[in-house]
Amino acid sequence: MSVPRLPLRDELFLLGHDDDTGHPHIHRQALALGLAGAVLIDLFLTGRITLDPQAAQTDPHPTGERWLRLHTDQPVGDLISDTAIAAIRHGRTPPPVKAFLRTFSADLYERTRAGLVAAGILRQHTRRRLAGLARTDTYLPTDTKWPVIARARLRYLAHGREQPDHHTAALAGLVATLGLTEHLYLDDDTTTLTRRLKTIADQHHRTVRDIITAVDAAVGDLATAAYR
Repeated sequence: MSVPRLPLRDELFLLGHDDDTGHPHIHRQALALGLAGAVLIDLFLTGRITLDPQAAQTDPHPTGERWLRLHTDQPVGDLISDTAIAAIRHGRTPPPVKAFLRTFSADLYERTRAGLVAAGILRQHTRRRLAGLARTDTYLPTDTKWPVIARARLRYLAHGREQPDHHTAALAGLVATLGLTEHLYLDDDTTTLTRRLKTIADQHHRTVRDIITAVDAAVGDLATAAYR
C-alpha cells in the first residue's frame, strides 16, 4: 500500500522536530517562516499563484522584490492553502513575498501542528510534574514512517539514487536553508550535504528558488532583530 504524500509544509514540520521528544530543532518562528514558504511553493506547483518580476521604479516595492499574484483562486481543498489564497485575493495590493511570509507565518506553526493532529499523524502527549501543577504538552508522530519517508527521499536525492521531482527539490532547499540538514541523520559532512541540497533545489523552478530566498531573508531578519 502506497503512503500518500503530505503537503510540503507538513513534511517540513516533521523534519523540523525530534522524532523522540517532539522538540523543534530550530526556533519556532524561523520554522514558521519556512512553513509559510512551503505553503507558497505548493500553491505555485499546483498552479494557483505566480510571482511578478521586479517592480517598476514607480512601484512602492523594493528594487528586486517579487510579489504574489493569483493565477487562479480555485480552492485546493486544504484549509491552510485555501486561507493563503484568500489572503492574497483579498489584499488591497499584491503582497511582496517576504512581507506575506512574515504575516502568514504568525500562527502557522500552531495551525500546521493542529492539522497534523487532526489527520492522525501527530498525537498530543501530556506530562504532569510538581504534583500535577506543571503540565507539559508534546506532539509526537503516531507512526515514524512519516518523517522517515521524507528523510529517505532526501537521502536518495542527495546520493543521486533518484531524480528529484519539484516537491522533493523544494523540500531539499527549505531544509538546507533552515539549517536542518544535520537532523537528516545522514553520514555526510553537513556543509557538503547542505551545499548539495541547495544545488539540487536551484536547478528547478526559479519561482521556488525566489520563495526559498525570501524565507532565508525573513529568517535573517529574525536573527537581526534578536540582537537589537
